[in-house]
Amino acid sequence: MRHALLLYNPVAGRFSVKPFLRSVTKVLADSGWQMEVIATQSGLHATEAAHQAAAEKYDAVFTSGGDGTIGQVAAGLVGTDTALGILPSGTANVLALEFGLPVFSWSRWWALKENARTLANAPVHPVDVGVCNGQSFLLWAGVGLDAMAVHAIEPRLRVETFFAFPEYAGTAIWNASQWNGIRLHLWADDQEVEGNFMLAVANNIRRYMGGLTVLSPDAYMDDGEFDLWLFSGSNLIDIFRQAYDLWRGYHLTSNTAHRIPFHTLRVEADSSFLVQTDGEPRPETREVLISIRPRSLRMLMPPKALGLLSKI
Repeated sequence: MRHALLLYNPVAGRFSVKPFLRSVTKVLADSGWQMEVIATQSGLHATEAAHQAAAEKYDAVFTSGGDGTIGQVAAGLVGTDTALGILPSGTANVLALEFGLPVFSWSRWWALKENARTLANAPVHPVDVGVCNGQSFLLWAGVGLDAMAVHAIEPRLRVETFFAFPEYAGTAIWNASQWNGIRLHLWADDQEVEGNFMLAVANNIRRYMGGLTVLSPDAYMDDGEFDLWLFSGSNLIDIFRQAYDLWRGYHLTSNTAHRIPFHTLRVEADSSFLVQTDGEPRPETREVLISIRPRSLRMLMPPKALGLLSKI
């Protein structure tokens, strides 16, 4: 008998998943999992509960929520033998899109049960985890417009999630109209870069912008390397151009967007700036240090996600 904890975020997404969790636990129980279910009380609680499950030698922690919840639970499992399984039910579910998993909603009320069936006997593979100023992250760490938008809209009420992307886009546009970018000094491994940027983002997955665009088409989650993307600019016209290029994939050949693969990264600025990791706001700072813990998180990987791995 395999033992697992199911951590669910009761305020994630547009609708509560609680009434649907019984079907999830039944599917997993039928596949030989002994389940315990806990509602998360905060991001810190999610991390601590996952860490405690790992200390008690649980085989897996399944988490139901959005990208932020997944990242918080992952932080508690890094460096342990306990695997992470995702049952997406949040507002932002970019990792679910990356993994080819349907996201729970009233029109997809069956998604949780289907994903539980997919993960019940899925293989476990190790993936990389980033560390940004001591905070673990699984997907991205961003500075600039995306961090400003995240800080402006999080936390939010459930009713606000119905307008999540328009609110995010509107906030980003409003910030861009009053902002001239930020002067950054960066060291990515042995490469030094300085310039005025609207956005700097370190990523471990391929998708970005709510999953609407593929930022790094050749990214792998287990290769010990992240991408740093720098988007130059100083006004609203620049950000519209960058957003359009991202949406169409033109950023891959643009002379105002630059990709730098890295293993360690340091970012400095003369004034304080905002940071986000996995779509969650982080403290304002004047320096960001990012490192990678290669293959330090064990994940239950659905079949459609195996192409994200370089080592199988």
